[in-house]
Amino acid sequence: MNSMYGFRTFYTGGDLAAKKCVSCDSKDMRPMTEESAMEIMSKVPGWNLVNEDGMLKLNQSWKLKSFIKGLELFQLVGSVAESEGHHPDLHLVGWNNVKIEIWTHAVGGLTENDFILAAKINGLDLHHLLRNKVSASAT
Repeated sequence: MNSMYGFRTFYTGGDLAAKKCVSCDSKDMRPMTEESAMEIMSKVPGWNLVNEDGMLKLNQSWKLKSFIKGLELFQLVGSVAESEGHHPDLHLVGWNNVKIEIWTHAVGGLTENDFILAAKINGLDLHHLLRNKVSASAT
């Protein structure tokens, strides 16, 4: 494990989707800086880096074919989240607008786990659920 000053570094390299999230209860885990997060944003296309009151998060929005398709998306994402032991915030607004927010609640910001989960979500086949192309704009 790479470390700086005894703490786990935030991005250890390699294919994020092939990695496994680590336990968030580690005392060595710290939130990454905005600069560190920006360096790996290209590894999770379609996701946005947002700063909400000093807390960095990843988010992405989709427009689905129907309300039921939104729930199906939640099922797919939920399955990945459970297998990783890392859980995003899922929002279904209106009847077909989904927004997913990812950050590590235990540290109050982003860690490599968040990018791993985003990469795994990117690997899901969602085309049959989507009304339009994935939105890259923050909402």
